[in-house]
Order: sequence, then C-alpha cells, then structure tokens
Amino acid sequence: QVQLVESGGGLVQAGGSLRLSCSTSGRTFSSSAMGWFRQAPGKEREFVAAISGSSGTTGYADSVKGRFAISRDDAKNTVYLQMNSLKPEDTAVYFCAARAGPTAYYYPGAYYYWGQGTQVTVSS
Repeated sequence: QVQLVESGGGLVQAGGSLRLSCSTSGRTFSSSAMGWFRQAPGKEREFVAAISGSSGTTGYADSVKGRFAISRDDAKNTVYLQMNSLKPEDTAVYFCAARAGPTAYYYPGAYYYWGQGTQVTVSS
C-alpha cells in the first residue's frame, strides 16, 4: 500500500520558518517527480513547489519563490519543504504528492499519490 505522510506543520509567527517532511512507503519514488501543494479554507488547491525525479530540477510558485525550498533524500524516501520568511497568507493545509513519471508538473491533476496533509498556520 502506497503511503505519503506529511509532518512538520504547526503554528509559527510571521517571519518564522518551518520544515515539512513527506515520508513515502509502499513503492519507490526515487525516479518520480514529487510536489507540494496547499489549500486554504474556501480556496482551491494550489501548486507550491515540485522536484523532478531525474535531474532534481525544482520549480516554485511565484508566491513562494526565494522563500521556500524543496529537496529530496531518496535514501530516506523523504521529500522536504523548507519554508522561510513565512507570511500569514501562507496559512493552509500542505499536501505532498507524487507521480509515476520523472517530469515535474505544476498542477494537482498530474499527481496520482497524495498525503493527508499537514496544517501550517502563520500568525501576524
């Protein structure tokens, strides 16, 4: 059974940092693209960051570029999202996602496997 489990969310003040982790099991994702998405109340799920499964090329939403960094440790079957200079508008449930192929896409429909999400709340 394939599982993606996010952790590391919580409550932080504006300007603070958090590191989210996504631990995978049930199959190997070392050659798969991985992504982070988020969904705020009343809003659609939106792309945050992605990393390819081959070259490790990364991509970011404009709203987080320069503040967030995605990385992966395939030996640990884990993907990370380092979030710095957090803003109240970053408040959302953050989801980890994986797709079978190595190419990273920036929309939710391209990803087949999803975690349950972890809440990130940034206070002003």
